[in-house]
Amino acid sequence: MLDAKIRPLIDPILNAQGRRLARRRITANQVTLAGLVLGLAAAVLIAFGHPLLALAPLLLSRLADGLDGAVARAGQPSDFGGFLDITCDFAFYGAIPLAFVLADPSGNGVAGSFLLMAFYVNGASFLAYAVLAEKHRMSSSARGVKTLYFTGGLLEGTETIAFFVALCLWPAWFAPMAWVFGALCFVTAGSRVLLAARVFSGSA
Repeated sequence: MLDAKIRPLIDPILNAQGRRLARRRITANQVTLAGLVLGLAAAVLIAFGHPLLALAPLLLSRLADGLDGAVARAGQPSDFGGFLDITCDFAFYGAIPLAFVLADPSGNGVAGSFLLMAFYVNGASFLAYAVLAEKHRMSSSARGVKTLYFTGGLLEGTETIAFFVALCLWPAWFAPMAWVFGALCFVTAGSRVLLAARVFSGSA
């Protein structure tokens, strides 16, 4: 919901830094993988009971996620780069809830499982829509220039990052926050299904 509003504010900064990194021969894929390593490091810290310490690598991971596209645009974007980016994103989004479950299986297990299922369904609706959008040659730059077609929704990247930060700040509230956020993920997926029904019904 917030991504399209935030992109015009942060893209000029990211693009400037992306050009600087590209001049130093740092590739977009290297930035993507660095972001994944930082995200997994945050997950490890959470799993071992240090959610506050996890905030720094978590936020740096998301900064890298914004920078990789900027580096790609400053150099030579590739389809594989887009594939690697979305795969690493999904790995990160799954690792953080899993880490909270590992930190407290009895207290967080059920809510964490529900949240991961909600992420799975929401991600499936996102990717399926992107496939059909590509088939119909649709394009959008509202959330920046992307390899895949990005549909909007109630919950997007900005909201998810804010949610993860809140979990790190108040880990004792993981279960209720996970139930609420997971439910909103299902709402987002449902709205995307309705949009797909309106846009693609009757298409070959």
